[in-house]
Amino acid sequence: MQFSKDGIQRRSLLQWAAATSAAPLMPALAQSAWPTKPVNMIVPFPAGGGTDAFARPLSAIFSKQTGKQLIIDNRGGAGGTLGAGIAAKAAPDGYNYFMGAVHHTIAPSMYPKLDYDLERDLVPLIFVAAVPQVLVVNPKKVAANNMKEFLDFVKKNPGRLNYGSAGGGTSHHLAGELFKLQTQTFITHIPYRGAGPALQDLISGNVDMMFDGLGSSAAHIKGGRIKALMVSGTKRNPAFPDVPCSSEVGLPDYTVSTWYGLWAPKGTPSEAQGRMIEEVRKACQSDDAKAVWAAQGADFPNLTGAQFDAFIKTELRKWSQVVKASGAKLD
Repeated sequence: MQFSKDGIQRRSLLQWAAATSAAPLMPALAQSAWPTKPVNMIVPFPAGGGTDAFARPLSAIFSKQTGKQLIIDNRGGAGGTLGAGIAAKAAPDGYNYFMGAVHHTIAPSMYPKLDYDLERDLVPLIFVAAVPQVLVVNPKKVAANNMKEFLDFVKKNPGRLNYGSAGGGTSHHLAGELFKLQTQTFITHIPYRGAGPALQDLISGNVDMMFDGLGSSAAHIKGGRIKALMVSGTKRNPAFPDVPCSSEVGLPDYTVSTWYGLWAPKGTPSEAQGRMIEEVRKACQSDDAKAVWAAQGADFPNLTGAQFDAFIKTELRKWSQVVKASGAKLD
């Protein structure tokens, strides 16, 4: 079969036109295909803690939105750094993510050696939730009805009370050390492998008190199993309007927030990063998530990419200063 020169040129031109018109669609088509299988999210604390309080509702909403599971992989230990190390080494294939927290901006100042670098090995995607910390006590172990009575007791009885934390170097630990520093009191620190186990021991009476994220304590406060004496910050939390804030009880500089965010292993395709941010933002702005966040006294900051990264850098500097000033050590 023979072809004319004009025929060959015309066919080539048509092939080129078809290829160039399809080219812009290819990334979009590839992007829209994600996710094609379940997505894994490492939560670096045992089930039942503050991170779970947001990760699990987020998982359910994400699965409903995309038709693919967002699997929670709890990897507790070493104040959240064990799970962070696992996440940093996970395959950067667009199907592995990490639900980290404020603890991970404290860890570099507390741990002499970590097997990962938060800024080098993980990419910040989106700020998921910010929750004020709350001072909670077991009402059967601590008779104080308010902060004045509580402060009077701890000042007269140094070392008598103990407080549980999610582990050495977590915000629960540093919130306690900052409290001791500002009130000139002494309370013994009892580290656990996560906020969930610490909270269970507080409820059962094995520890006296906690400086916990309001998210994980909220249901137990409402149920009367533990008592809230103070939320940190300069204003009361709408979810618990009867609990005074720290500035009301004579601690204007006591501001501690437990926050949670999503990271990806470095090298994760930008298309997958973008879709994950899009789906998580959509999930956090859904009516279902708004109800859960409100019940736990939490806000959705909606910072992504560079904005979230700038916030993380600020937190790293802040907690470095607190660790130095308090002399906090790993127990």
